[in-house]
Amino acid sequence: MLGDSAAERAFYLFGSLIVRLAYRVKAIGHENLPRGGCLLLPNHITWVDAIVLQLGCPRPIRFIIDEEFYRNRILHPILRMVRAIPINRTRPREAIRRAAAQIQAGQIVCIFPEGQLSRTGTLQRLQRGFEIIARHARSPVVPVFLDQLWGSIFSFRGGRFFRKWPRKLPYRATVGFGPALTPVEATRARLHEELLKVGADCFEQRRELGEHLARRAIRGLKRAPFYTVVIDGMDGSKLSRGKLLGLSIALSQYLRKHFSAKRLAIVLPAGKGAVVANLATALANKVPVGLNFTASSDAITCAIRLAEIDTAVTATQFRDRFPNLPWPQNIVLLDELLPKLKMKILFWWIASILIPHTLLSRWLDLPSRGGHEEAVLLFTSGTSGEPKGVILSHHNIVGNVAQFTVMLDAGPDDSILASLPFFHSFGCTVTLWYPLIEGTPIVTYPNPLEAAKNAALIEKYKITVVLATPTFLRAYLRKAEPDQLRSARLVIVGAEKMPLDLSEKFFARFGKCVFEGYGLTETTPVVSVNLPDPIPERPDVTVQPLYRLGSVGKMAAGIAAEIRDPDTDQKRTIYDTGMLWLRGPNIFEGYLKDPKRTAEVLRNGWLKTGDIGRLDEDGFLYIEGRLSRFSKIGGEMVPHEGVEQQIISVLGLEGSERRIAVCGLTDQAKGESLLLLTADPIEMDQLRVKLKEKGVPNLWIPKRAVVVEKIPVLASGKLDLKRCKELVGQK
Repeated sequence: MLGDSAAERAFYLFGSLIVRLAYRVKAIGHENLPRGGCLLLPNHITWVDAIVLQLGCPRPIRFIIDEEFYRNRILHPILRMVRAIPINRTRPREAIRRAAAQIQAGQIVCIFPEGQLSRTGTLQRLQRGFEIIARHARSPVVPVFLDQLWGSIFSFRGGRFFRKWPRKLPYRATVGFGPALTPVEATRARLHEELLKVGADCFEQRRELGEHLARRAIRGLKRAPFYTVVIDGMDGSKLSRGKLLGLSIALSQYLRKHFSAKRLAIVLPAGKGAVVANLATALANKVPVGLNFTASSDAITCAIRLAEIDTAVTATQFRDRFPNLPWPQNIVLLDELLPKLKMKILFWWIASILIPHTLLSRWLDLPSRGGHEEAVLLFTSGTSGEPKGVILSHHNIVGNVAQFTVMLDAGPDDSILASLPFFHSFGCTVTLWYPLIEGTPIVTYPNPLEAAKNAALIEKYKITVVLATPTFLRAYLRKAEPDQLRSARLVIVGAEKMPLDLSEKFFARFGKCVFEGYGLTETTPVVSVNLPDPIPERPDVTVQPLYRLGSVGKMAAGIAAEIRDPDTDQKRTIYDTGMLWLRGPNIFEGYLKDPKRTAEVLRNGWLKTGDIGRLDEDGFLYIEGRLSRFSKIGGEMVPHEGVEQQIISVLGLEGSERRIAVCGLTDQAKGESLLLLTADPIEMDQLRVKLKEKGVPNLWIPKRAVVVEKIPVLASGKLDLKRCKELVGQK
């Protein structure tokens, strides 16, 4: 009869053969495993995590298992054979003693520190038990991340375990072993941070991240080519996936033949023409440059010069609306050109339906890899200076689309309102490239401020996902009827901080929660977003939250975070408040022709966001404000946005358009002082009294106020910091 070790080896051999039929497991970081005993701490996504982890580990693992499962009649013989360690949550000491003994004997022991399976696919709150085991065993602790398992039949994606068809076979998974920590280092905050970092390393192993953006779009559009993917809200015309591909290929061939420049400017509002122009430019293996036609002539001229643009794609009617815009020397007018390409469009439409996506991509002479090459160029809105050219690679956009796909978890009945301009990073990735790659239909409209028209489109086409900024959302309160937004399951805002009163009033009028997210142009842009809490499958199951008021949600998969001192860059724990640094596939490649400013924000793959933030123990990200919107007064960091909210509250300005802004002034005594810009005359003595009665600290109270004609804001609704500084300088 086989001994225990032989039986165990035989079981692992048989089990691995069976599991390998369904999974292809790739392991990274084996060099981080100590030679002796250690404690593994992985995230917990599926019922088969232990098997997948064992497949990725070169040595046997002793798993700490809840006693209820250990005593299960079916599982007990197997768990006993592999020498699992049962733990009773009410009497854990014996399990801790046995685990420590196994580690000291040179074995690898594993406990899932979350204590339960994830119902959301995100990392949950870490329990304290692992700290006791590590200190008791005086052993190294290795953070482990299991990636790509969310979505398998053993995960809770879709609201259920097991009862779903596998999306693909074999199912690819990555197991990442992070650098070992000492028992003293292995606190919950540090483990949380290290798990995010190993998760980012695992995410980088995904094969699609190296693909060319246009190839990904071709693959997405060839799935169900007769399904509608674009509805133009201006005229109601529709484009199927196949027709859109045919149109875009025909235009791409023209652009490739007649224009040799690397970059082409797209000067169009959100609509079917802009979708075709952007896709065609990518299919021509060129870089679409979204020009902000609402910016000043100086800003547009600067962008054209920096990007070396000599050609713009637009339409006659749109060009005529902006006669003073500094147009480049060549202009492609879609409304005049596309009718001339009618036969070529028909040919490529048919070809796109019949030819497999791989052969079609080769025929179009598209590179097989895109990687870190420039795919899209966007210009920042210039809130605090001149616009900067943000280079987004194929790796960035494909990666951020993959991240957003998991977060949105769109179903076959979902559709998106695409009214954000495509020169805005939110509009570019989420309402342009995401639908092209994933096939979720969009309904376009060229002006996000026309709330009545947008609300009518939501009602007519039963749109389920509405993306906006808080400024645009305020217009819905004035111009949209409550029933018009009945179909929306998600209303997501970004680009600027969402005032609490806006969320409350929107819910009161429409019965819809507003879910705030966070991102930057430099992060392609999605970093985090609040989402509806999952519905428990049984009353006794604890709901793992995806929404927390005041936060900007949980970070997308594959993003790591660090919190550092704003002045010294010294690391803090991620539960402390400080400068937020991020790493992940969506971090941009650098600023165009600006190595100095690139070096200021990009260091060894980490992005200095310029935002003050922190994470809580459940992984929710909180943004306290931009560093540029803080003043250091008497050694204390005073947030301008926090001061503004206090003033808005005492003056009863909730729900109105922006009427005030707080700016910092140099002060010889205290370093800085606060100045209040206001569009309405304010009695400062009365304001000071009201603020003090509310308990606002003296440092937070502006010294004086300056009346201006209006508070300067950008097209997105963000405060125009550059113009505010100019106004302060004039006073």
